Amino acid sequence: MDTLEKISRLAEGKKNLRFMEVCGTHTVAIFRSGIRQLLPANIELVSGPGCPVCVTNDYYIDKAIAYSKRKNFIVATFGDMLKVPGSRSSLAAAQAEGATIKIIYSPLDCIKLAQDNPDKKIIFLAVGFETTAPTAAATVLAAKARGIKNLFMLSAQKLVPPALKFLLNDSAVKVDGFLLPGHVAVVIGADAFNFLAEDFKMPSAIGGFEAEEILAALLSLLEQIDGNRAEVSNNYRSVVKAAGNLSAQKILAQVYEVADVDWRGMGKIPASGLKMRKEFSAFDIEQVAPLEIERVEKKTACRCGEVLRGVINPTACPLFGKACKPLHAVGPCMVSVEGVCAAWFKYGGNNFKW
Repeated sequence: MDTLEKISRLAEGKKNLRFMEVCGTHTVAIFRSGIRQLLPANIELVSGPGCPVCVTNDYYIDKAIAYSKRKNFIVATFGDMLKVPGSRSSLAAAQAEGATIKIIYSPLDCIKLAQDNPDKKIIFLAVGFETTAPTAAATVLAAKARGIKNLFMLSAQKLVPPALKFLLNDSAVKVDGFLLPGHVAVVIGADAFNFLAEDFKMPSAIGGFEAEEILAALLSLLEQIDGNRAEVSNNYRSVVKAAGNLSAQKILAQVYEVADVDWRGMGKIPASGLKMRKEFSAFDIEQVAPLEIERVEKKTACRCGEVLRGVINPTACPLFGKACKPLHAVGPCMVSVEGVCAAWFKYGGNNFKW
């Protein structure tokens, strides 16, 4: 009996079940492989806050734009940040108006950018989860070792476990199990998610990103529910260990410390992000060149915040596929390649026109 047959057998006769895939990469992989269409009708997959670009709030974008417009500043960023809307504008619009913004493929690219532009302040937009934060930390350590003094971070690093705790304490969020991100678990370890079973009795499964790996994780969730138990099953054992990557954790702890940070659609979540330690304040642009800008409460019909919490699917947003499309996105969930709305638009089968 193959995995799909086992899933169908275990799902038979059960109530409707909602499983949340936390990771944006999982969302895209699920759509590409047609898993939603293959699952029994009583199993629904909903997406969570697993896209780092999407959960970055307007104020961070506004601040990045403000820095990019300063004389002798260069902002370095991954490409998917360019079109993320702030409260009034975007980095792409700022670039069109003359701001110096460079697209990079790794934080380490900033080392050469800083060396090639010694009279400029280089600011890397350090947005991401536990998967990318160690590379940003390693970049800071490399810059310090080489005596580079014109490279800085504008940090918006976030941590997945606190966000899951927030969701489970949100009465509007209804899930019966979590498909946990394999790449995050590689860094922090499978044991970092044990609280889901121990404190919330929530079935959870760490999964890889191939179709069969995702199905194996979903089968594990059904087996837990069928057995009336909750655990964190590791279905990605080839790369995920119980304790995680200790070297990456050491680098993170050396450069960063845990902080309360803002998430789009969820507000400030305690101990859910990272800020640079005082010892590395010389690389923190907010310490070196503080910038106070107005916090603007943007009024919009975009329901990205509810989408990120799994409260609604993208098609419930009145802008989806109409005013909001990948080529002219209103909200960040439509901007990033890992954004939930972008995935639904591209793979949802509704033949929307771009």
